[in-house]
Amino acid sequence: MAAHSAGARSLARLVVPALGDPTRVVISIAKGLEPESRKRMSEVYAEELDGRPVVAVGGPALAAEVAEGLPCAAVFGSDHPKALAEATQVLSSDTYLVTATDDCAGLEICATAKNVGAIAQGILEALGQAREQGYKNARAALFTQAVEEMAALVAAFGGRRETAYGLAGVGDLLVTSLGGRNRQFGEMVGGGADPRHAEKDMESRGMTVEGVESARDIHAVVEERGLDLPVHEAVYRVVHQGAAPETILSALR
Repeated sequence: MAAHSAGARSLARLVVPALGDPTRVVISIAKGLEPESRKRMSEVYAEELDGRPVVAVGGPALAAEVAEGLPCAAVFGSDHPKALAEATQVLSSDTYLVTATDDCAGLEICATAKNVGAIAQGILEALGQAREQGYKNARAALFTQAVEEMAALVAAFGGRRETAYGLAGVGDLLVTSLGGRNRQFGEMVGGGADPRHAEKDMESRGMTVEGVESARDIHAVVEERGLDLPVHEAVYRVVHQGAAPETILSALR
């Protein structure tokens, strides 16, 4: 099951009649939160797929490298131990190494937040390119802070903070910051592109930028739960409120 977070529920409703076996394991590679409910993708799928067990897939796993069969370590998460074990066994290989976790909430929140953190890294990368010395120190500080904020967000959703400090969190944020679509989008915005135009340009080339919607969703969670997430909030202001890219520097503490 792979859909934009806003389309996950409708996709599930389309395919459920064809699923057959009520014990069939459903694999979710969707990222983000449902806009209206702020539910995780596995929760949305479970509601619409008549209780079938759902296993969520987290990174770090850039698609192009996975397709080429290059070495990769990914994390699978589920609240259903049997389904998790089955998915791990079936999909593991010599080059696609799977680690399993029962912290499905933590895994999925990391997979959501890392896209926003990668946009921040892209923005700062572009700002640094305009300077002879760049912003390498600031990028390191911003990266570390984004991980701490990810851990706080995981805890707010009932997950374990340590998940954010492992492969599903810091590992996924690192690889997305190095070469993902969200980092690329951030670079375009940091270089002066209008966020809406940058998103449309990437979509026209077949690239979905999940972090755009995730920034909005996380902002809503911040307001609802009173969280302190300056990096994520700075990305929201730049992408959705027209703030200057330099705003990202104000998030450093």
